[in-house]
Amino acid sequence: MSQYDFRFERGSDGVAVLTLDRPETLNSLTFAIYGQLERLFRELDDDESVKAVVLTGHGRGFCSGGSVEEIIGPLIESELDATLAFTRMTGAVVRNMLRLGKPIIAAVNGIAAGAGAVLALASDMRVFSQNAKIALLFTKVGLTGADMGAAWLLPKIIGTGRALELLMLGDRVSADECLRIGLANRVVAEDQVLAESLVIARRLAAGPGLALAMTKKLVWNEWTMDLEAAIEQEAQAQALLLRGHDHREFYNAWMEKREPRFLGR
Repeated sequence: MSQYDFRFERGSDGVAVLTLDRPETLNSLTFAIYGQLERLFRELDDDESVKAVVLTGHGRGFCSGGSVEEIIGPLIESELDATLAFTRMTGAVVRNMLRLGKPIIAAVNGIAAGAGAVLALASDMRVFSQNAKIALLFTKVGLTGADMGAAWLLPKIIGTGRALELLMLGDRVSADECLRIGLANRVVAEDQVLAESLVIARRLAAGPGLALAMTKKLVWNEWTMDLEAAIEQEAQAQALLLRGHDHREFYNAWMEKREPRFLGR
């Protein structure tokens, strides 16, 4: 029996595909799934067989957010400390996704709503099906639009004014509009969303893993820095990578007129 309430498949190419698999509820999340996602994204940092992750959903939806029956109902009856433990756990899922030193590609195959939308935001790139939509609908159910790090993430991706519009109104946003405002990286035909995401993931998995991990880390770290601190951080990081295996391998391959074989160090 699987240890997860979703599918997680490692490929020989270094790409793992995580498929949320509750299609009858548009892949809604449960207490157990949140906990499993938190643990998995933390443990993947030490999994040398995985170089990149594709996150998608089974069926018509990417992820419809937290289950009304299995999460919202019980939370309404719970004590405050239990509610806070839950909201901290959901935030930890996003924190572990952002800290993971490996690329995550969201293959948004259908509706991404509520927490499902935040999972897409926390991915490093987003490939949308042309029929997909995203909706940060927390305010529509009487909750703050700032949930799971959404109010920190979204302005960094699309700007503060547009982020406030999406977080406050909670409207559904089409794939084409997501592409226009920079929320989607690519929009493809419905039957191509997973294939296109795998193409990107395989390209990244075959690349210089340490360089990619450092790039992701510095992009997020530098939001809280002034220019001088950011330039110094980049100088130190680049000095280390200039002495790394993969950069030397690039040089050797260039001199020998062959393709480099990166090892991620």
